[in-house]
Amino acid sequence: QVQLVESGGGLVQAGGSLRLSCAASGRTLSSPFSSYTMGWFRQAPEKGREFVAAISGSGGSTYYADSVKGRFTISRDNAKNTGYLQMNSLKPEDTATYYCGTTRGPYGSGWSSWGQGTQVTVSS
Repeated sequence: QVQLVESGGGLVQAGGSLRLSCAASGRTLSSPFSSYTMGWFRQAPEKGREFVAAISGSGGSTYYADSVKGRFTISRDNAKNTGYLQMNSLKPEDTATYYCGTTRGPYGSGWSSWGQGTQVTVSS
């Protein structure tokens, strides 16, 4: 499994922005980071984990949940083994623990590795 560490969460007012990072440990990668699809998910209290966004290994393809489309942008820097989630125009309903995940397969494959999560709280 790939070791993933999220960072960048915090408390922000509605309308504000945050940038989350997801760093993959190079020593746990079985192949170049560019061979992994990366995704972001979130889980609010008493709710299931929901998909937020995903990006292909090359970064050429991105996918978004309807609820964040136009507000969030997923990106990656394969040289740094790191993925990002830029979150703009945040809403109170975006409050959740955000997790990143990876898979060796394409988008739609089962996610094989997860980070520990980073808390995002949006106040109204």
